[in-house]
Amino acid sequence: MTYLLDANALIALGVTTHESHERVDAWIATLDSPADRLATCAVTELAFVRIAPQLPGLGASVAQAKELLRRLKRQQRVHVQMLADAVGADHLPGWVKTVRQTTQRRVERVRANINDTPFVDAVVEAFRSIMPKLQRRA
Repeated sequence: MTYLLDANALIALGVTTHESHERVDAWIATLDSPADRLATCAVTELAFVRIAPQLPGLGASVAQAKELLRRLKRQQRVHVQMLADAVGADHLPGWVKTVRQTTQRRVERVRANINDTPFVDAVVEAFRSIMPKLQRRA
């Protein structure tokens, strides 16, 4: 069975100091079938890269969060696969240095990969309208 991890579970699994790390780790230990695998997607990977550097006491950069995620996905305990839309954390360009830039890059990639439609335009405009508000909080 394939289990799609949400951002909270992915972060808890990857960050050993996370309050839920032991719970997620214990659950992973119960996955004993060779068919059991974990999955991530662009949304959960980008959330990991955006949130992990902001965790108290971690002090990680975006680059360090990407590396932590890469190592987590390559570990041998249980297979981790990326569900395809091909715009996960591995595809962040070098200019992405801050957590705020991860969201900006995601909007750009979604727009580039989807035909221009009124719906997509509306979503992009909605992001643009809230970005200044989010940037003030960052």
